[in-house]
Amino acid sequence: MLPVLLPDSLAQRDDGFALRIALPWIRSLPLASVTDLAVSIDGDPVDVVVALGGERVAPAALVHEPGWWFLQDRLTLEGRRVLRPGVHDVSVSFHLAVPYLQAGPAGPLTLPFRADASLELRDAASVSSSAPVRETGSSVAVRDRARDPYLVEPGGWTLGASAFNWTPKVIRAERPASDIVLGIVEDDVASTIEIEPGQLWRSFPEPTDADVDTFRERLEAVGGRVSIVGGSLDDWALPARRRSDDERLDFFVPQLRAATRLGATGVRVPFGQADSELLRRVQPVLAELDLVLYEEIQGQQTLDVPAVAEAFETLRDLDDPRVRVLIDISLLMPSLPPTYLAELRRAGLDGGLVDRLEREWRSPETHAAVLAALREGAVPPAAHTLVMDLVVRFGRSSVDDLEPLLPFTHAVHLKFWDLDDTDGRVSQPIADIGAALRRVGFTGSLTSEWGGHEWLPDDPATMTRAHLALAREALAAASVTAR
Repeated sequence: MLPVLLPDSLAQRDDGFALRIALPWIRSLPLASVTDLAVSIDGDPVDVVVALGGERVAPAALVHEPGWWFLQDRLTLEGRRVLRPGVHDVSVSFHLAVPYLQAGPAGPLTLPFRADASLELRDAASVSSSAPVRETGSSVAVRDRARDPYLVEPGGWTLGASAFNWTPKVIRAERPASDIVLGIVEDDVASTIEIEPGQLWRSFPEPTDADVDTFRERLEAVGGRVSIVGGSLDDWALPARRRSDDERLDFFVPQLRAATRLGATGVRVPFGQADSELLRRVQPVLAELDLVLYEEIQGQQTLDVPAVAEAFETLRDLDDPRVRVLIDISLLMPSLPPTYLAELRRAGLDGGLVDRLEREWRSPETHAAVLAALREGAVPPAAHTLVMDLVVRFGRSSVDDLEPLLPFTHAVHLKFWDLDDTDGRVSQPIADIGAALRRVGFTGSLTSEWGGHEWLPDDPATMTRAHLALAREALAAASVTAR
């Protein structure tokens, strides 16, 4: 799970305590996303208010707040209970509405979160602010990257890294998000990167020109470039109200303009979320800005699902080279990551079900058993988010299933969860998609994207470097096979 309570979260105040909680999500969210907020200390429920600048609001009033919770900021909860010095058992729970993910016709997906930790009460003066300090320039000299080490030969495919891999470090906010992302290039992990505006800038979802230009200047100074920008289409305004078509376009266009200022080739959105009406409205903007809209297909999405098939038919009928497909190889998982299975066991999921997932992951009956466990309330709270990964993010397709998509594919996410490559679990899907892409004359970008940081505390730079090396070997082998 992404962190909620960090070691410096609990601090004393003159009239009580402050508890600073981190946002356990992959991008900034509206403050109105937070509901059902509750805190207990040493087993006793405590009343808190939320500090928003100079104002104090009740937790239930957050649903009416217009502001945003930036990923690197902590939400400060204040209570009037005076705590003794020392260590306290702290529990915090809340729900998060995710406005770009739909759970049904009535509203967005809402997920429960709970965190428990033993925290030392610190003096408020010793707790530093988590708000990042924005940099105005870089003193690092321009590097000679005329020979990019991550250019795959033959074929000229660019192999880069996603800033998404550094999500836990961004949340911990020990450095400004922009410095963390620039470090991908500065530390020679990769020179071509994908970025996530919802992690990078406090001005998201309307990135300011100053934020964008400063980041681009610093990135170019260290020899880096942005390939694709992770866009967000928040279909729901909060409290839950579906946005109109005009509102959806207005929400999205600032992100497109920011991508152009960055020099990116395009913006990525979930497959099918941009319906035919939005695509019609956004086409002139894409032409004006010289951008590609990448529709990302991943996990459990397959062409035999009616909604996915309809979205693909819309894309094909549109026949616009500015609307293309991005394939995430989470679609192609021959088995589940061993580290993930171990985390399921630690979280208390039934051992028999975990054994079945280990042996028979690709079986439809196994998938049905997981859904039944969710319906029957047999999934412990600590395992709920992990099991939702299983239901949504982990796919059981083969490369042959993707054949109709390949002529429209201009980018690929080489998703990985850990680096255990037993039986080619990590490398074989890379080789398979590489060989398939060679056959259709693919010339786009491939990006290493790590999803396992939600349960692995490993260093993202180390993991990404190792994955890029493995991916390059698998793709090189695939190029020989495809000849």
